[in-house]
Amino acid sequence: MPTPITPPRPLRWTTALVCLVAVLVSVTGCAQAPRGAPAPRAGATAPVDRVEPLSPAPSPHLPATVTSADGRRTTVARADRILPLSGSLSEIVFTLGLGPRVVARDITATFQQAAALPVVTRNHDVSAEGVLSLKPDLVLAETTTGPDEAMAQIRAAGIPVVVVAPARGLDDVGTRIRTVADTLGVPDAGRRLTERSQERLAAARTHVPRAAPGRPVRVAFLYLRGSASVYLLGGAGSGATSLLRAAGAVDAGAASGLTKDFTPVTSEALAKAAPDAILVMRKGLESVGGVDGLVRIPGVAETPAGVDRRVVAIDDGVLLNYGPRTDEVLRSLVDQLYGGAAADRAPAGRGA
Repeated sequence: MPTPITPPRPLRWTTALVCLVAVLVSVTGCAQAPRGAPAPRAGATAPVDRVEPLSPAPSPHLPATVTSADGRRTTVARADRILPLSGSLSEIVFTLGLGPRVVARDITATFQQAAALPVVTRNHDVSAEGVLSLKPDLVLAETTTGPDEAMAQIRAAGIPVVVVAPARGLDDVGTRIRTVADTLGVPDAGRRLTERSQERLAAARTHVPRAAPGRPVRVAFLYLRGSASVYLLGGAGSGATSLLRAAGAVDAGAASGLTKDFTPVTSEALAKAAPDAILVMRKGLESVGGVDGLVRIPGVAETPAGVDRRVVAIDDGVLLNYGPRTDEVLRSLVDQLYGGAAADRAPAGRGA
């Protein structure tokens, strides 16, 4: 069955379209991208979708008692059968080195090591029966995981459920990693992975071209779902602001005064945002027919980004995760956004 097009923290479409992704805000940076700079690398081949686990793998020291984001105090006695109910949480568990203990996945956990696991969540539509049939020792959930009835049924069966708060920006990468690590009884591994992630993010920032006179490049984040004719422009809190700032760019939607996470794309909203480049998820871009289809969306062709066909596409499964692979996201963003200007910077090495 083909993977549906979903944002990294999938929506529950039965609630509200604008409630898309729960995420992010803040970091700094400043760089200019001239009009006509190397543009669409959007059709470039995506890198192999794999995580890089810590080695050697840690051994959980349990029990551990933690307070989850929903305020509940939960004691975790075992972690032999772990069930993360989002792609982002799966990525953290696998990268901590505990992937062999994971028994199922959310449909957004698309990385290679998790691909063969059974799917028990689709767009946060959890099947309580599917979860219980796998007899997990622990369920890891997001604040948006649901429906509530399914989560209550899982708890009623005596399975510990720990809810992890969403990341609000790059500064929260370590917080989520350490929360999951503490829950699994591997706090030292959490610290190691946090340090590695921070080192790699710092290295990725060295690829941002030095600031030049003039304003920094303005980038609009568009959420696209062509099969449903859904075209949304990200504003403050969409999930992209922090990442764009780290790349030396301005979130054009937020800068134009959009206070909602997302708002329907209109010619007027795009004209006010005036993006020099457009950031999209790769499958979303494919859903509208690539760059050719994107510029046919009303208002896009009239923006500087549309005129220059300057489009940046990042894999759906990692773009807004703010996790152990966010350095790869930032590198890809910078490379596609600035092209040769970014390549002129000294290549950054990987952390330990």
